[in-house]
Amino acid sequence: MTATEPVSHLGFGGQGVRPPTTTEQIKDYILRAHLRPGDLLPTEAELCSLLGVSRSNVREAIRTLAALDIVEVRHGYGTYVGQLSLKPLVEGLVFRGVLIPGDDFSALREVVEVRQALDLSMAEQIVTEMAGTSNPDLESLVAAMEHKAQKGEDFFEEDREFHSHLLAHLDNFLVAQLGTAFWDVHQVVSPKLGLPAPEQIDLTAKAHGAMLRAAEAGDADAYRAAVVAHYAPLQDALRDVAATVEAERAAAASAAASGERSGERPAAAVEAGTA
Repeated sequence: MTATEPVSHLGFGGQGVRPPTTTEQIKDYILRAHLRPGDLLPTEAELCSLLGVSRSNVREAIRTLAALDIVEVRHGYGTYVGQLSLKPLVEGLVFRGVLIPGDDFSALREVVEVRQALDLSMAEQIVTEMAGTSNPDLESLVAAMEHKAQKGEDFFEEDREFHSHLLAHLDNFLVAQLGTAFWDVHQVVSPKLGLPAPEQIDLTAKAHGAMLRAAEAGDADAYRAAVVAHYAPLQDALRDVAATVEAERAAAASAAASGERSGERPAAAVEAGTA
């Protein structure tokens, strides 16, 4: 497709159910023109002509697509196809994890469960790819994590890099992106919630070493067991915090109910009665 070839108005995906939005038309253009990340898009004026829409529609669509990393606006140079990363997913999950009242720790628990499920589902492939190999970079990361754990320090960066290196052995770019994305959510949300480091942080560090040794030995069962051991301290910490929060809520509700039974009136009710 050339920059001057009109785009069909049959709807995104050729479905003729409703008029396509400008955002959908631009995505359709990228697909039909076989553009790749980093390729230059037509100018704003050319898009208006191609799509038969106004400049304001094109500008709004470009803003929407830029927020999704589908396009990248380089001021003074033009608009390019974006890197199509999972950054919007990360930001959305982080926002959900820290802003939904009463569901903070549930959100992080869900992220941890997804991370574990992803690691377990990729066990066979990782072990197959790494069996018989030597990985000094990963060994260095394990040593750094164990050293920091002994000093009671967190090892977020080493942990993230370790998992990224493992998933890099797979011929699956999406899985690698998902693994990194969920780890980024975990790293950002955990401190915002004030979640304390698990007391068994040293077990988490050592579990990374067990994962590496199992992968290099080609032992999928040992690898899966090490994955479970890796997440166990954090899951225990999440359960403890959730139980504490629930107990505090129950105590507050009980105190409120007791106050009502004893004849105390909520402040709002008192004010209303004296108005």
